[in-house]
Amino acid sequence: MLRNMLKHWGYEAVIARDGAEAWGILGSRDAPRLAILDWMMPGMDGVEVCRHVRAAAREPYIYIVLLTARTQSEDLVQGMEAGADDYLTKPFAAPELRVRLRAGIRILDLQEELLATREALREQATHDGLTGLLNRTAIMEALQAELDRANRSRQPISVMLADLDFFKRINDTHGHLAGDSVLAEAARRMKAAVRRYDSLGRYGGEEFLFVLPGCAAEGAVAQAERIREAIAATPFPNASGPLAVTCSIGVSSRDNPGTEHTDELVREADLALYQAKGRGRNRVETWSDFTPEVIEAESLPFDEESCSLHR
Repeated sequence: MLRNMLKHWGYEAVIARDGAEAWGILGSRDAPRLAILDWMMPGMDGVEVCRHVRAAAREPYIYIVLLTARTQSEDLVQGMEAGADDYLTKPFAAPELRVRLRAGIRILDLQEELLATREALREQATHDGLTGLLNRTAIMEALQAELDRANRSRQPISVMLADLDFFKRINDTHGHLAGDSVLAEAARRMKAAVRRYDSLGRYGGEEFLFVLPGCAAEGAVAQAERIREAIAATPFPNASGPLAVTCSIGVSSRDNPGTEHTDELVREADLALYQAKGRGRNRVETWSDFTPEVIEAESLPFDEESCSLHR
Protein backbone atom coordinates (compact mmCIF):
# COMPACT_ATOMS: atom_id res chain seq x y z
CA MET A 1 0.00 0.00 0.00
CA LEU A 2 2.77 2.41 0.97
CA ARG A 3 4.76 1.63 -2.16
CA ASN A 4 1.77 2.36 -4.39
CA MET A 5 1.07 5.56 -2.49
CA LEU A 6 4.67 6.77 -2.88
CA LYS A 7 4.68 5.91 -6.57
CA HIS A 8 1.48 7.91 -7.03
CA TRP A 9 3.18 10.89 -5.37
CA GLY A 10 6.11 10.69 -7.78
CA TYR A 11 8.64 8.84 -5.63
CA GLU A 12 10.66 5.79 -6.64
CA ALA A 13 10.26 3.31 -3.78
CA VAL A 14 12.92 0.77 -2.78
CA ILE A 15 11.45 -1.93 -0.55
CA ALA A 16 13.33 -3.74 2.24
CA ARG A 17 11.78 -6.86 3.76
CA ASP A 18 13.59 -6.58 7.12
CA GLY A 19 15.96 -4.37 9.10
CA ALA A 20 19.15 -5.99 7.85
CA GLU A 21 18.13 -5.44 4.23
CA ALA A 22 17.14 -1.86 5.05
CA TRP A 23 20.59 -1.17 6.52
CA GLY A 24 22.22 -2.82 3.51
CA ILE A 25 20.34 -0.44 1.20
CA LEU A 26 20.91 2.68 3.31
CA GLY A 27 24.57 1.81 3.81
CA SER A 28 25.25 1.50 0.09
CA ARG A 29 27.02 4.15 -2.00
CA ASP A 30 23.86 5.13 -3.91
CA ALA A 31 21.50 4.98 -0.94
CA PRO A 32 18.07 6.65 -1.15
CA ARG A 33 17.95 10.13 0.37
CA LEU A 34 14.59 9.55 2.10
CA ALA A 35 13.76 6.55 4.27
CA ILE A 36 10.51 5.47 5.90
CA LEU A 37 11.35 2.87 8.55
CA ASP A 38 8.93 0.76 10.54
CA TRP A 39 10.00 0.51 14.16
CA MET A 40 9.24 -3.20 14.44
CA MET A 41 11.06 -5.24 11.78
CA PRO A 42 12.50 -8.78 11.81
CA GLY A 43 16.10 -8.98 12.98
CA MET A 44 17.20 -5.36 13.21
CA ASP A 45 14.48 -2.91 14.23
CA GLY A 46 14.03 0.60 12.83
CA VAL A 47 15.69 2.32 15.79
CA GLU A 48 18.81 0.19 15.37
CA VAL A 49 18.88 0.94 11.64
CA CYS A 50 18.74 4.66 12.50
CA ARG A 51 21.72 4.29 14.82
CA HIS A 52 23.72 2.49 12.12
CA VAL A 53 22.95 5.19 9.55
CA ARG A 54 23.93 8.03 11.88
CA ALA A 55 27.05 6.23 13.11
CA ALA A 56 28.23 5.90 9.49
CA ALA A 57 27.96 9.72 9.16
CA ARG A 58 28.00 9.51 5.38
CA GLU A 59 27.21 12.27 2.94
CA PRO A 60 24.83 13.14 1.47
CA TYR A 61 22.46 13.09 4.42
CA ILE A 62 19.61 10.54 4.67
CA TYR A 63 16.33 11.87 6.05
CA ILE A 64 14.56 9.22 8.12
CA VAL A 65 10.87 9.06 9.04
CA LEU A 66 10.15 6.46 11.73
CA LEU A 67 6.76 4.80 11.39
CA THR A 68 5.30 2.98 14.39
CA ALA A 69 2.21 2.14 16.41
CA ARG A 70 3.99 3.26 19.60
CA THR A 71 2.46 6.45 20.94
CA GLN A 72 4.20 7.00 24.28
CA SER A 73 6.35 10.13 24.62
CA GLU A 74 9.34 8.06 25.74
CA ASP A 75 9.10 6.12 22.47
CA LEU A 76 9.22 9.38 20.54
CA VAL A 77 12.29 10.46 22.49
CA GLN A 78 14.01 7.11 21.92
CA GLY A 79 13.37 7.21 18.18
CA MET A 80 14.57 10.79 17.74
CA GLU A 81 17.67 10.19 19.88
CA ALA A 82 18.49 7.18 17.70
CA GLY A 83 18.69 9.51 14.70
CA ALA A 84 15.20 9.68 13.21
CA ASP A 85 14.29 13.08 11.75
CA ASP A 86 10.53 12.65 12.04
CA TYR A 87 8.08 10.31 13.75
CA LEU A 88 4.67 9.21 12.52
CA THR A 89 2.28 6.94 14.42
CA LYS A 90 0.06 4.31 12.85
CA PRO A 91 -2.57 4.36 11.62
CA PHE A 92 -1.43 7.43 9.70
CA ALA A 93 -3.25 9.74 7.33
CA ALA A 94 -1.79 9.76 3.81
CA PRO A 95 -1.83 13.59 3.50
CA GLU A 96 0.16 13.87 6.74
CA LEU A 97 2.87 11.51 5.47
CA ARG A 98 3.00 13.37 2.17
CA VAL A 99 3.49 16.70 3.94
CA ARG A 100 6.24 15.27 6.16
CA LEU A 101 8.07 13.87 3.14
CA ARG A 102 7.88 17.28 1.46
CA ALA A 103 9.42 18.82 4.57
CA GLY A 104 12.18 16.23 4.39
CA ILE A 105 12.88 17.09 0.75
CA ARG A 106 13.18 20.79 1.63
CA ILE A 107 15.72 19.94 4.31
CA LEU A 108 17.68 17.72 1.90
CA ASP A 109 17.67 20.50 -0.71
CA LEU A 110 19.06 22.93 1.86
CA GLN A 111 21.72 20.41 2.81
CA GLU A 112 22.75 20.02 -0.84
CA GLU A 113 23.10 23.79 -1.12
CA LEU A 114 25.27 23.83 2.00
CA LEU A 115 27.46 21.01 0.61
CA ALA A 116 27.84 22.85 -2.69
CA THR A 117 28.80 26.04 -0.83
CA ARG A 118 31.29 24.15 1.33
CA GLU A 119 32.85 22.55 -1.75
CA ALA A 120 33.10 25.92 -3.47
CA LEU A 121 34.83 27.40 -0.42
CA ARG A 122 37.19 24.44 -0.24
CA GLU A 123 38.01 24.90 -3.92
CA GLN A 124 38.73 28.58 -3.35
CA ALA A 125 40.93 27.80 -0.36
CA THR A 126 43.05 25.17 -2.13
CA HIS A 127 43.08 26.18 -5.80
CA ASP A 128 44.46 29.07 -7.80
CA GLY A 129 41.64 31.15 -9.23
CA LEU A 130 43.29 31.83 -12.59
CA THR A 131 44.71 28.44 -13.55
CA GLY A 132 42.49 26.11 -11.54
CA LEU A 133 45.61 24.34 -10.25
CA LEU A 134 46.46 23.78 -6.60
CA ASN A 135 47.69 26.96 -4.95
CA ARG A 136 51.08 27.25 -3.25
CA THR A 137 49.86 26.11 0.16
CA ALA A 138 47.98 23.12 -1.24
CA ILE A 139 50.80 21.93 -3.54
CA MET A 140 53.27 22.13 -0.65
CA GLU A 141 50.89 20.07 1.49
CA ALA A 142 50.66 17.54 -1.34
CA LEU A 143 54.46 17.43 -1.53
CA GLN A 144 54.72 16.89 2.21
CA ALA A 145 52.20 14.05 2.11
CA GLU A 146 53.91 12.31 -0.82
CA LEU A 147 57.36 12.82 0.69
CA ASP A 148 56.24 11.33 4.01
CA ARG A 149 54.90 8.32 2.12
CA ALA A 150 58.12 8.01 0.09
CA ASN A 151 60.25 8.22 3.25
CA ARG A 152 58.24 5.41 4.86
CA SER A 153 58.14 3.12 1.83
CA ARG A 154 61.58 4.06 0.45
CA GLN A 155 59.97 4.64 -2.94
CA PRO A 156 61.41 7.21 -5.36
CA ILE A 157 59.99 10.71 -5.61
CA SER A 158 60.78 13.66 -7.84
CA VAL A 159 60.00 17.36 -7.81
CA MET A 160 59.99 19.64 -10.84
CA LEU A 161 59.87 23.43 -10.89
CA ALA A 162 58.86 24.99 -14.21
CA ASP A 163 59.06 28.66 -15.13
CA LEU A 164 57.70 30.33 -18.27
CA ASP A 165 60.53 32.04 -20.15
CA PHE A 166 60.43 35.83 -20.64
CA PHE A 167 56.99 36.05 -19.06
CA LYS A 168 57.54 39.63 -17.93
CA ARG A 169 58.09 40.57 -21.57
CA ILE A 170 54.67 39.11 -22.45
CA ASN A 171 53.00 41.24 -19.78
CA ASP A 172 54.90 44.37 -20.77
CA THR A 173 54.30 43.95 -24.51
CA HIS A 174 50.82 42.46 -24.71
CA GLY A 175 49.27 43.39 -21.37
CA HIS A 176 48.33 41.49 -18.25
CA LEU A 177 45.18 40.00 -19.78
CA ALA A 178 47.39 38.31 -22.37
CA GLY A 179 49.69 37.19 -19.57
CA ASP A 180 46.75 35.68 -17.69
CA SER A 181 45.64 33.87 -20.83
CA VAL A 182 49.15 32.43 -21.28
CA LEU A 183 49.23 31.23 -17.67
CA ALA A 184 45.85 29.53 -18.01
CA GLU A 185 46.82 27.84 -21.27
CA ALA A 186 50.19 26.76 -19.88
CA ALA A 187 48.43 25.22 -16.87
CA ARG A 188 46.05 23.36 -19.17
CA ARG A 189 48.90 21.93 -21.25
CA MET A 190 50.91 20.95 -18.19
CA LYS A 191 47.94 19.27 -16.55
CA ALA A 192 47.29 17.29 -19.72
CA ALA A 193 50.92 16.11 -19.80
CA VAL A 194 51.24 14.77 -16.23
CA ARG A 195 50.15 11.41 -14.88
CA ARG A 196 46.76 11.27 -13.16
CA TYR A 197 48.36 10.62 -9.75
CA ASP A 198 50.92 13.45 -10.02
CA SER A 199 50.24 16.76 -8.28
CA LEU A 200 50.60 20.12 -10.01
CA GLY A 201 50.26 23.57 -8.51
CA ARG A 202 50.96 27.21 -9.21
CA TYR A 203 53.95 27.88 -7.00
CA GLY A 204 53.97 31.62 -7.61
CA GLY A 205 53.76 34.05 -10.52
CA GLU A 206 54.70 32.07 -13.63
CA GLU A 207 56.20 29.16 -11.67
CA PHE A 208 54.63 25.71 -11.46
CA LEU A 209 55.56 22.96 -9.01
CA PHE A 210 55.15 19.27 -9.90
CA VAL A 211 55.19 16.39 -7.41
CA LEU A 212 55.89 13.00 -9.01
CA PRO A 213 55.44 10.11 -6.56
CA GLY A 214 57.11 6.81 -7.47
CA CYS A 215 59.13 8.54 -10.18
CA ALA A 216 62.92 8.17 -10.18
CA ALA A 217 65.37 10.61 -11.75
CA GLU A 218 65.35 9.18 -15.27
CA GLY A 219 61.57 9.10 -15.46
CA ALA A 220 61.32 12.63 -14.05
CA VAL A 221 63.61 14.00 -16.75
CA ALA A 222 61.51 12.29 -19.42
CA GLN A 223 58.38 13.75 -17.87
CA ALA A 224 59.94 17.20 -17.76
CA GLU A 225 60.85 16.97 -21.44
CA ARG A 226 57.26 16.06 -22.31
CA ILE A 227 56.02 19.11 -20.43
CA ARG A 228 58.61 21.38 -22.03
CA GLU A 229 57.61 20.12 -25.47
CA ALA A 230 53.91 20.53 -24.69
CA ILE A 231 54.49 24.21 -23.93
CA ALA A 232 56.75 24.92 -26.91
CA ALA A 233 54.98 22.71 -29.48
CA THR A 234 52.44 25.25 -30.73
CA PRO A 235 52.05 29.03 -30.23
CA PHE A 236 49.63 30.24 -27.59
CA PRO A 237 46.45 31.94 -28.86
CA ASN A 238 46.30 35.68 -28.25
CA ALA A 239 44.07 38.52 -29.42
CA SER A 240 46.98 40.32 -31.12
CA GLY A 241 48.35 37.13 -32.68
CA PRO A 242 49.83 33.79 -31.61
CA LEU A 243 52.60 33.91 -28.99
CA ALA A 244 55.59 31.59 -28.95
CA VAL A 245 56.05 30.49 -25.34
CA THR A 246 58.69 28.22 -23.83
CA CYS A 247 59.53 27.09 -20.32
CA SER A 248 62.58 26.04 -18.35
CA ILE A 249 62.39 23.18 -15.84
CA GLY A 250 64.53 22.14 -12.89
CA VAL A 251 64.34 18.59 -11.53
CA SER A 252 65.26 17.18 -8.14
CA SER A 253 64.88 13.45 -7.39
CA ARG A 254 65.33 10.90 -4.63
CA ASP A 255 65.48 7.32 -5.82
CA ASN A 256 65.74 5.92 -2.28
CA PRO A 257 64.52 8.57 0.17
CA GLY A 258 64.83 8.28 3.90
CA THR A 259 64.54 11.52 5.85
CA GLU A 260 64.16 14.10 3.11
CA HIS A 261 62.51 17.51 3.63
CA THR A 262 60.28 19.43 1.27
CA ASP A 263 62.36 22.63 1.42
CA GLU A 264 65.46 20.71 0.38
CA LEU A 265 63.82 19.21 -2.72
CA VAL A 266 62.26 22.51 -3.78
CA ARG A 267 65.55 24.38 -3.27
CA GLU A 268 67.40 21.86 -5.42
CA ALA A 269 64.77 22.04 -8.16
CA ASP A 270 64.95 25.84 -8.05
CA LEU A 271 68.73 25.84 -8.45
CA ALA A 272 68.44 23.39 -11.33
CA LEU A 273 65.85 25.72 -12.86
CA TYR A 274 68.26 28.64 -12.42
CA GLN A 275 70.87 26.63 -14.31
CA ALA A 276 68.37 25.93 -17.11
CA LYS A 277 67.73 29.68 -17.37
CA GLY A 278 71.45 30.41 -17.40
CA ARG A 279 72.11 27.89 -20.15
CA GLY A 280 69.70 29.44 -22.59
CA ARG A 281 66.15 28.59 -21.38
CA ASN A 282 63.67 26.18 -22.98
CA ARG A 283 65.56 23.27 -21.46
CA VAL A 284 65.54 20.80 -18.58
CA GLU A 285 68.29 20.66 -15.97
CA THR A 286 68.66 18.36 -12.97
CA TRP A 287 70.05 18.96 -9.52
CA SER A 288 72.47 16.06 -10.02
CA ASP A 289 74.08 18.05 -12.87
CA PHE A 290 74.08 21.35 -11.03
CA THR A 291 77.45 23.14 -11.31
CA PRO A 292 77.70 26.57 -9.64
CA GLU A 293 80.85 27.43 -11.57
CA VAL A 294 79.08 26.92 -14.88
CA ILE A 295 76.19 29.09 -13.75
CA GLU A 296 78.50 31.91 -12.78
CA ALA A 297 80.12 31.77 -16.18
CA GLU A 298 77.00 31.28 -18.28
CA SER A 299 74.09 33.00 -16.51
CA LEU A 300 72.70 36.35 -17.58
CA PRO A 301 72.53 39.40 -15.33
CA PHE A 302 70.35 39.12 -12.26
CA ASP A 303 67.05 40.59 -13.43
CA GLU A 304 63.43 39.45 -13.48
CA GLU A 305 63.71 37.93 -16.93
CA SER A 306 66.98 36.06 -16.65
CA CYS A 307 67.28 34.79 -13.09
CA SER A 308 64.81 32.36 -11.59
CA LEU A 309 65.95 33.34 -8.09
CA HIS A 310 64.81 36.93 -8.71
CA ARG A 311 61.46 36.35 -10.37
